[in-house]
Order: sequence, then structure tokens, then C-alpha cells
Amino acid sequence: MPSQDNLIEFSYPIGYAHWGVYDGDGYVIHFAVAGKHENFHLKTKIRRQLLSEVNVPKGARVSVSNNQHALEPSPVDEIRKRLDALLDKEFTYKIFTHNCEHFATFVRSGKAIFLGYSDMMLIPFKHRTFP
Repeated sequence: MPSQDNLIEFSYPIGYAHWGVYDGDGYVIHFAVAGKHENFHLKTKIRRQLLSEVNVPKGARVSVSNNQHALEPSPVDEIRKRLDALLDKEFTYKIFTHNCEHFATFVRSGKAIFLGYSDMMLIPFKHRTFP
């Protein structure tokens, strides 16, 4: 089982990944993926959900991915403050500039980073803030 404040990566079979921050007891806090009846381009919330209830495609792999971004984690109390400040807030999800990876890396390190699609995205968006 992951430790609280670990980055959780949901690797999709198509090469894309969804990101969140583990919150203990089987929960993840993430910039929620649009549900079946939600429009992906509309606002969505930072949500706390059971890992098993996160809306991801069939075949997605779930893993702890703390080392992909080469960032030192913030102290646990700072991570908790960021999580609490953003939980249940609504934001517009923008795939390249304001997404789940930006959220997760910002919460854990204080720096919002998007490495993007491994084969499709050529320019990483680094060291932004969230929101």
C-alpha cells in the first residue's frame, strides 16, 4: 500500500496518464477525470475518492510514481495544507496547462509540472504554480 503523500499514476493503455496524491486508507485526491455524464472541457473538482472508484479506462495500471519529476517532496504538513486548500475546489481542466499532473506535482513539491504524453508531447511545462 502506498504512503500518504505519494504520487499515484494511473497509466492508460493509450500512453496517457492520470495523476493524484495518495491520502491514506485507500483514498486518492486528484483533479478529477470527467465522469460518464460530465463534459471533459467543463469545470471539474479536486476530489477525494477511493482508488477503486477513480474514473479511468479499462486496463489502466495504478502505481506509485514519485521519481519521474526529479522533485524533492515538501514537508508533510505543507503537502497537507495544499491538499486541504484545494480539496473540493472547482477548476477548468486544461490538458496542457492546468491538469491532474500539474495538481499532483504542485501538491507534493510546490512546483506544477507536466511531462505530458511520452510520444506526443514534446515540450514539458515546468515549474508553474497551481491553480
